[in-house]
Order: sequence, then structure tokens, then C-alpha cells
Amino acid sequence: QVQLVESGGGLVQPGGSLRLSCAASGSFRSIDAMGWYRQAPGKQRELVVVITSGARTDYVDSVKGRITASRDNTKNTLYLQMNSLKPEDTAVYYCNANGRNMDRRIYSAWGQGTQVTVSS
Repeated sequence: QVQLVESGGGLVQPGGSLRLSCAASGSFRSIDAMGWYRQAPGKQRELVVVITSGARTDYVDSVKGRITASRDNTKNTLYLQMNSLKPEDTAVYYCNANGRNMDRRIYSAWGQGTQVTVSS
């Protein structure tokens, strides 16, 4: 089983920065694509960015140029550097990981979420 733990959320003023982390632990054969999702109050969860095991990224248009995802495969950790934050970035941010368990079955794991609030 894979466990994901996010950290780094908080309250920041518009224009500020935050860095989120997502650490994967447990027993698994591989971590392939990972991603960050977010869910604002009253809205559906949306994809922010997906990053492959080879660090290829695909961002939603609303965050391009402001948010950068990266991963350290040696630490099984995913990062999200968020700059020039806007009030509309306020949401709970969730980490997602996909890969194969030790029995080679596919898994999709989610973290518990971390709150990001952008407000003056």
C-alpha cells in the first residue's frame, strides 16, 4: 500500500509563494505518474498538473507560468512551487500517485489534502 502525506499549505497574501510537498511511503513496486489536484469550496476537484516518472509535466492553463511541479524519485517526493498566488488559487490541494503494487496490480493513491488560502 502507498501512503501519501502532503505538507506546506497555509495562508499567504496575493502575490506570495508557497511550496507544497507530497511524500510517498509504504510498499510498492513503482510510482509512475503523479499529480496535484485542488478543490475549492463548492467546486469539483480539478487537475492542476500531472508529472510523469520522467518529469514530463502538463499544467492546467490557469496556473501556467506561476506554478511548477517537480519530483525527486530518490525520495519518492512530489513538490509544487506556487508563485504569484491569486485568491482563486484558494483550495485544498491533493496529491495523487499511480503505479504498481508489489503484486503488480495498479494502484491510485491520494493524500489527505493540504489547505492553501490566498487572502489579504
